[in-house]
Amino acid sequence: MPRPPNTPQTRSKDQVPRDSRVIQLILQAAGIKDYEPKVVQQLLEFAHRYTIDVIQDASAYSEHAAKNDIDIDDIKLAIQSRITHSFAPPPRQELLTLLAKERNKEPLPPVSERYGLRLPPDRHCLTAVNFQHMPKVLNSFNFSFYLFSFLRY
Repeated sequence: MPRPPNTPQTRSKDQVPRDSRVIQLILQAAGIKDYEPKVVQQLLEFAHRYTIDVIQDASAYSEHAAKNDIDIDDIKLAIQSRITHSFAPPPRQELLTLLAKERNKEPLPPVSERYGLRLPPDRHCLTAVNFQHMPKVLNSFNFSFYLFSFLRY
């Protein structure tokens, strides 16, 4: 019986690729026991993209220094530049507390006592009639044509 689409493929530990197994072991070592299978794929994608970016930066640094090969100093410089420009540290707790106090000085507006769906004013809604009906003016020719069309049936 074929598996339905979008169901994760269950594999034994021997069938899991080595890199995926390493990510799973890192998650286990961090105490993470319950995660979706796609988390491992996302972490692998991030690690691959990060590694490629570091190697490309190190290659550019090596080329700028007129060297033929990438050495450890180029790699260190590339990693350091990635850390300072890509990964920003979180704000300090004191700053977050200060910002929260400043924001919370102004109280929220009171909730109205009305029930139901709250819509913006009518001029901003698309619920109003946006056309006018113009009655058709009947002259003697139109009236006779109109009259005969009913009599025919």
